[in-house]
Amino acid sequence: MIHKIKSLYDSGNGLTERKIAKELGLSRNTVSKYLKMPEPVIAEQLSETDRTKKLDEYRNYIIHLLQTYPGLSAVKVLRKLKAKVDPLDVSDRSVRRYIQALKNEISFKQPRYYEPVIGMMPGVQCQVDGGELRGVMIGGKETTVYFMVFVLSYSRLMHVSVSSQPIDTQTLIYQHDAAFRYFGGMPQECVYDQTKLVVIHEIFRELELNQRFHQYATGASFHIRACEGYDPESKGKVESGVKYVKQNGLYAEKLFGNYRVKPNDSA
Repeated sequence: MIHKIKSLYDSGNGLTERKIAKELGLSRNTVSKYLKMPEPVIAEQLSETDRTKKLDEYRNYIIHLLQTYPGLSAVKVLRKLKAKVDPLDVSDRSVRRYIQALKNEISFKQPRYYEPVIGMMPGVQCQVDGGELRGVMIGGKETTVYFMVFVLSYSRLMHVSVSSQPIDTQTLIYQHDAAFRYFGGMPQECVYDQTKLVVIHEIFRELELNQRFHQYATGASFHIRACEGYDPESKGKVESGVKYVKQNGLYAEKLFGNYRVKPNDSA
């Protein structure tokens, strides 16, 4: 269309903008915009159109992914496309634009999450929380994966440890060691919810701690801080990290072969 407008205009020697608009069924403003557009911009738009046409071939597959996994990011859609089609010369930006256009056309239900912003200094705090995700396909078998997320409150740097078995105190200690090695240091305090792995009982903010884990924290020299019950805002950063693991990190994944999640596996 752009080249057709340029051809009809012929550098001012052909049809007027008004006649071109009438000939092609366009608005005069659209014709004027394209005539003023530099050649490099035109080339970029045409290239983008070619990429979009490539994505059109996989439109139904992309729609299937988004309908099955509404929280799937554009980056992960591209990763899955490249795993399915090799080579696929499409940029992240093209995929993001294509998905946004699909979302404007088709309703994909996406959960919203509120995350508070809490000011913090470097090296002070790490927020820790765990979760589980059922139905992860490992070697063709549906498996429940248990994980623990560590998020540094200042930088948002995140570490995730996974286990094929429910996490016990010893596994939690191994996971802390792995996270601190990954971070290259240890924060002054770690924030937890009311998990029995850390807090056995609480009465008016008087905490009875899991003695095995308390000994570990004391020896490692970091302070245990427990949230009040039903208070997700006080550890909003790691709450967001848990949702990321469930809805993006492990979400829609199928692992093949003889893959086995070990108690101290981490990512």
